[in-house]
Amino acid sequence: MKRYLVSFIVASMIATIIHAQSTDNSAGVVTTDGGKVSGVLNNERTVIIYKGIPYAAPPVGALRWKAPLPVQAWTGIRKCESFEASPIQSKPVPFMMYTAEFLIPAEPISEDCLYLNVWNKAGSAGKKPVIVWIHGGAFVSGSGSCPIYDGEDMAKKGVVFVTINYRLGVFGFLAHPDLTKESSTHSSGNYAFLDQIAALQWVKKNIAQFGGDPNRVTIAGQSAGSFSVNALAASPVAKGLFQRVIAESGGMFNRDGRTLSLDSAEQTGKRIMEKVNAASLEDMRNKPADELLKATGMGMMSPVIDGYVLPGPVYDIYNEVRQNDVPVLTGWNRDEGFPQGAALSPEDYKANADKQYKDLADEFLKAYPGNTADEIKRSQLEWSRDNFFAWHAYTWARLETKKGKNKVFLYEFSRVPPQNEQYGAFHSAEISYALHTLHMWNRPWTADDKKLENIMSSYWVNFATSGDPNGKGLPLWKAFDVHSSSLIQLNEKEIGMKPIPSVAAFEFIDKYQELIRKK
Repeated sequence: MKRYLVSFIVASMIATIIHAQSTDNSAGVVTTDGGKVSGVLNNERTVIIYKGIPYAAPPVGALRWKAPLPVQAWTGIRKCESFEASPIQSKPVPFMMYTAEFLIPAEPISEDCLYLNVWNKAGSAGKKPVIVWIHGGAFVSGSGSCPIYDGEDMAKKGVVFVTINYRLGVFGFLAHPDLTKESSTHSSGNYAFLDQIAALQWVKKNIAQFGGDPNRVTIAGQSAGSFSVNALAASPVAKGLFQRVIAESGGMFNRDGRTLSLDSAEQTGKRIMEKVNAASLEDMRNKPADELLKATGMGMMSPVIDGYVLPGPVYDIYNEVRQNDVPVLTGWNRDEGFPQGAALSPEDYKANADKQYKDLADEFLKAYPGNTADEIKRSQLEWSRDNFFAWHAYTWARLETKKGKNKVFLYEFSRVPPQNEQYGAFHSAEISYALHTLHMWNRPWTADDKKLENIMSSYWVNFATSGDPNGKGLPLWKAFDVHSSSLIQLNEKEIGMKPIPSVAAFEFIDKYQELIRKK
């Protein structure tokens, strides 16, 4: 009887251990330059996920508004099984079409935010292409852990997928004469971009340990993430850290407000210091983060032509062929313009055009007519789409094709997601199709949506793999040609090449921007 009881106890213990092993999702220990990390398997045990890996030292205290420093090495194995804090920002709340899937999770927000996340298909051999995703949010919000950026399905499709956090708002873009003076690069203001560069340097050093190819890195992003991709593509500091770029809805080729000169940015920084009653940088670095956030609010924080990260305007860098010359995939969404304030009468609309565009007013009104209230509303939306997003992608395609050595693949996304159809193919609507995350978004998706999701994410993965989105079974996507001026139309019913619909409007913006550049 005693022998039977002992055997029963031993068998029970073995069964418990086996059960624990079968249900424990912790996975693969990897050695990084900071120390060892372990990840977690997805529910299907097909993808290993590493969440919250530090890629730089916390930019807090004396390191606030400093270029990121290397992480302090740790001993033992760091469990990277849950996301770390998102960058400090105002509390995210759903609005308009931006439901919870577009917002940061209910996790801490903190200045201690320089972390990244890695997804890789479990058990796969060889060095896979890498996509490093840079989130959007107008440079004042967002996080690499937003649900729509989940990398599980992209990993299943054959890439190592990485998302990153970077400093936002006043913490990411404050410039000041004293910051410039103390800097070894004689610059200030682009700490967000320096964070992104530090993350790419981490990828270069470490991604092979996670199954990625450090010589096949694609930087990708949407909105402010796309502006960031544009800045990194223009920056000599980022040279050699990536081999292709994907830019969804955003660029910085204009001269009227997207970027600030270092002097202008420094003057803004002085006003912020006065507003918070800080007499020195030491005072500013001792201020509670919440106080600085409240004082600066949600206003757009602008990238800076600082002479270091951005040695000049992005248009000039490309026009002079000083960019990081790599293949480009870029485009815009058909309906991503934003309302432009109070409704105007046709008379006021024309008067505003005469005042702002002077000799070009007639060309503006031809491109964006305003003879009725409905026409004005539509033209205002189209102008904001073109001025903020579409013209930049078109200009990027033309400059790279004319001046550079690599191909550009241009798109327009026009699928209207189900529910909230009044917003059309809105700003950010394409993300879940491109990243294969429709399942993270609670809407009544159709078979056509799933088909479009599979095609777009395959394009993105193919481009990261070879610099060309085309592949077996996919509609042909021709590279941009300045003579044909065509793009691929991406929607649930029609995927194929067509003439660019807004060329006349783009030609007006070209002329207006040329006048600004000559001033």
